[in-house]
Amino acid sequence: MTRHGKNCTAGAVYTYHEKRKDTAASGYGTQSIRLGKDAIKDFDCCCLSLQPCKDPVVTPDGFLYEKQAILEYILHQKTEIAKKMKAYEKQKRAQKSSSELESSSEERQRVERFKTRENSIVSKPINPFRLGQADTGGDEGRSDGAPAASSNQSLPSFWVPCLTPEAKATQLKKPSKAVLCPMSGRPIKMNELVDVRFTPLDASLSRVALLAHQDRYVCAVTKDMLGNSVPCAVLRPTGSVVTQECVEKLIKIDMMDPIHGDKLSDRDIIPLQRGGTGFAASGVDLHAKEARPVMQV
Repeated sequence: MTRHGKNCTAGAVYTYHEKRKDTAASGYGTQSIRLGKDAIKDFDCCCLSLQPCKDPVVTPDGFLYEKQAILEYILHQKTEIAKKMKAYEKQKRAQKSSSELESSSEERQRVERFKTRENSIVSKPINPFRLGQADTGGDEGRSDGAPAASSNQSLPSFWVPCLTPEAKATQLKKPSKAVLCPMSGRPIKMNELVDVRFTPLDASLSRVALLAHQDRYVCAVTKDMLGNSVPCAVLRPTGSVVTQECVEKLIKIDMMDPIHGDKLSDRDIIPLQRGGTGFAASGVDLHAKEARPVMQV
């Protein structure tokens, strides 16, 4: 078969493969890509800095943070909430003063209308024989019969400054005083953070070696290797990290801390949110999509 036959472009059918190839080359349509392992954080990395934690803390929902990073985040959010509350209070005072001004202006208008009605009362009797002449006397010079324009008629021109609409200020809503977790979106407090103590693989290794080593920590009870593919849990009283298998087979039988012997409850066992691998992830969408203009036919 000739070269022309292998690269035949005279087909009557526009195949799906050709369509995807042309779409990727042209830049039109929705572009999708599958994320790899480099796009997923490790189980012992901070959710804010995405770096291995030196002083880790965990929230009641199981999200791991660097203590300094999460405290700076909470302090920043409280500062922003204070600014929003100050702007809301300022808007509230402005609305109150404007409402008082409107009420006083309405009272003034009511007094003016009352004076106008009082001044229009006739103090002398009306001559019934001159009433018709008084009504028709003002329109004698008008031949078309059109009514006279009132003096207080509003101008129809929209470009007159007094009739131009004004843009109103944006109404601010009362901000919530609760600081929300950047991952779960639930309220977070400083006193709810639990200190986490990972059991290192080998205490003789330095910090630089631990960063370069892929497997850095083990279970505090069974000494099993911890990783992204191993479900883990944090014990609240001690902050020790154990595997979920250890929790199911050992800890939940007697509900006792195997390290210090403290009594545990279901609230004291915090499942640790893990990242994942390049093939699967826990609560992480591995597909990224970007919407682009669609090519019209």
